[in-house]
Amino acid sequence: MYAKLETRTFLALLVGVSVAFVFLVKPFFGPIFWAVAIALIFHPVQHFLVRKLGERPNLNALITLFFCMIIVVIPVLVLVTSLIAEGVALYQQIQNGDLKPGEYIDRVYQSFPAIQKFLSQFDISFAELRDRAVNIFVGGSQFLAKQALGFGQNTFQFFLGLALMVYLAFFLLRDGSSLVELIIRALPLGDERERLLFAKFAEVTRATVKGNLLIALIQGALGGLIFWILGITGALLWGVVMAIVSLIPAVGAALVWVPAAIYLAAVGDLVEATVLTLFGVLVIGLADNVLRPILVGRDTKLPDYIVLLSTLGGIVMFGVNGFVMGPLVAALFMAFWGIFIREFGHEAHRDR
Repeated sequence: MYAKLETRTFLALLVGVSVAFVFLVKPFFGPIFWAVAIALIFHPVQHFLVRKLGERPNLNALITLFFCMIIVVIPVLVLVTSLIAEGVALYQQIQNGDLKPGEYIDRVYQSFPAIQKFLSQFDISFAELRDRAVNIFVGGSQFLAKQALGFGQNTFQFFLGLALMVYLAFFLLRDGSSLVELIIRALPLGDERERLLFAKFAEVTRATVKGNLLIALIQGALGGLIFWILGITGALLWGVVMAIVSLIPAVGAALVWVPAAIYLAAVGDLVEATVLTLFGVLVIGLADNVLRPILVGRDTKLPDYIVLLSTLGGIVMFGVNGFVMGPLVAALFMAFWGIFIREFGHEAHRDR
């Protein structure tokens, strides 16, 4: 009896301390998550270095981390800085009256009488839609301006998170395999199940990060290029925005280039509108429709509709990290149920 009491007390304290530790590191969830993602994505590079240089854990981890910084971290920082700078310039133009979003919307409304008829059928007020659209546009540019101000005020916090991510990524690259084995020994789920779940976790994380980011970069670059060719103001800004919204499956970059094509048609630039529409459908859209199922859906072994729903739900729940966390939760959900059906489903069916 006393031995059972000791065991239960220890387990209760173990759960309590573990929960307290989770709350302790909760403010650093972002850096921790991306450090894990970096370690998983660049693990093959680590293995390659081990084969070439031998067992030199510190040196191999440092070289791998340096490679990651050069091809991923620094380019992302440059893009984010460019986005904020372009957004601040856009906000200043709106404040100075050089850009008037409301007039652009009025021009579209007047150029397409069909819009008026469609809205009148449902008793929808164009004025309300116009005000909401203007508020969204102004709010977006104002948000970027605030981010620029906030970045200046919270520079220490930003670089602290970046340094923490790089620091953790080094140790995860160096000691990741031993840490996984330690967790497998600690979890009471059965070694085979745990290895299957860890493999699924690594597989989905690699597929979603590499696939979604690659698609985002391709669509953003294509969108920014066509905007620059057509002479649309802020091509770099809209290219980065298209890269960000392309993380949303199915719609993605169309949220940017479709309104731009409609406006070009409204102001009489029919050739530019046609070129942008064809390029958007045949090139930008094709990159999403062809590459996403190959790079994300195939590697995660998730149906396209599950990828869409889990990505949208993940973004709502976890913010920007949700484009990885959402499909990851969905894949683990399906993996758990797959284990249950394989191991317990036949027994339950046989008992009937």
